[in-house]
Amino acid sequence: MRPSKFDFLTLDAQYEEIPKEVKFCKNCVVSNQRPRTGFNKKGVCSPCQWAYEKDHEIDWEKRERELQVLCDKYRSGNGSYDVVVPGSGGKDSGFVAYQLKHRYGMNPLCVTWSPFEYTDIGWQNLNSFVSSGMDNILGQPNGILHRKLSKLAFELVGDAWQPFTYGQKAWAWHIATRFGIKFMIYGENGELEYGGSEKYKYLPKEGLEEWEYEYFKGMSVDALAEVGLERGLFKKGEILENTLQWYRPPHPDLIRKSGAEMHWYSYYKKWTPQENYYYCFKHTGFRPNPEGRSEGTYTMYVSLDDKLDGFHWYLSFIKFGMGRCSRDAQTDIRRHHITRQEGVALVRRYDGEFPKKYFEWFKNYIDIDADYFWYVMDRYREKSNVWKKVDGEWILQHIVS
Repeated sequence: MRPSKFDFLTLDAQYEEIPKEVKFCKNCVVSNQRPRTGFNKKGVCSPCQWAYEKDHEIDWEKRERELQVLCDKYRSGNGSYDVVVPGSGGKDSGFVAYQLKHRYGMNPLCVTWSPFEYTDIGWQNLNSFVSSGMDNILGQPNGILHRKLSKLAFELVGDAWQPFTYGQKAWAWHIATRFGIKFMIYGENGELEYGGSEKYKYLPKEGLEEWEYEYFKGMSVDALAEVGLERGLFKKGEILENTLQWYRPPHPDLIRKSGAEMHWYSYYKKWTPQENYYYCFKHTGFRPNPEGRSEGTYTMYVSLDDKLDGFHWYLSFIKFGMGRCSRDAQTDIRRHHITRQEGVALVRRYDGEFPKKYFEWFKNYIDIDADYFWYVMDRYREKSNVWKKVDGEWILQHIVS
């Protein structure tokens, strides 16, 4: 299943700026291998610095008033849709949508870019969310195109999840411009909350021009499709403009004409995922993983809806030495739910656990075999700063302590 005509190639632009010397945050469990994550002179990462600011320096009452003014500006008054809320129906998007409707008197139109394939609990939670009184549009892209883009992304950027990211970012913009809705509210500014660009640290919204670098690893859907055409993966007629458009935002001229703009809810409200979970358990029928903790971590309520999620996090572990548990632990440390010592113990116990439950499904979905899967893993280990091959075995050289 290895491509015979082409040498292995990765086009993940993030690698170019990752420091060679590996350092871990003194406050949480993240390392400087996470792309675009800065550290201060005390060895504290940028999202931990932001967490401190949220607790001690941000005037949340002032930002609450700003949100009230914004809602007053866009509220329809006649029950017609006045805000688009993207999300899966999970704890975070459920929290945003339910708050907007019941606390601020808005009339949200919720939009979901479909997972690659729903888990049972993910589908249950989406239906519970809709049953709680929400209108939702589910976008499902062309299945053949989506699977082939995912296969290409698996090899070229080390993340088969990337076609979902394209649509996750763009789908709300398409719905807003088509329905004439000028206001969109996303959940959190992930670059700020989890590590990344601080360009919009004190702003409620972002520009679309950063998407390709910050969210798409420097690889647009058009560039991905072009490689697929060069390699003969796509047949004539499979790359159609009317299908590919959903993976990009609408044309800038259309956006300007529509007057649509997006905001982050996390700019106006202190973002605490665990509290979002409790809120949605009560109000939207959200339920955690019925099997207990998810593979690769200790949590039961994060990233539950997609069978491919586990491989997104496992590839992160392979490329940067930090997987699903690292993300959950650093989030909980910053919000004072666990100590750093507890976080370290959890990471050393669960990070990098292989997501075996859906491995057969994953191989079938992107049409590879196990040999090729591990071949790609080895190629990304070779490019990383955290792995070393010793006596024929890959050893993780840098583990948080």
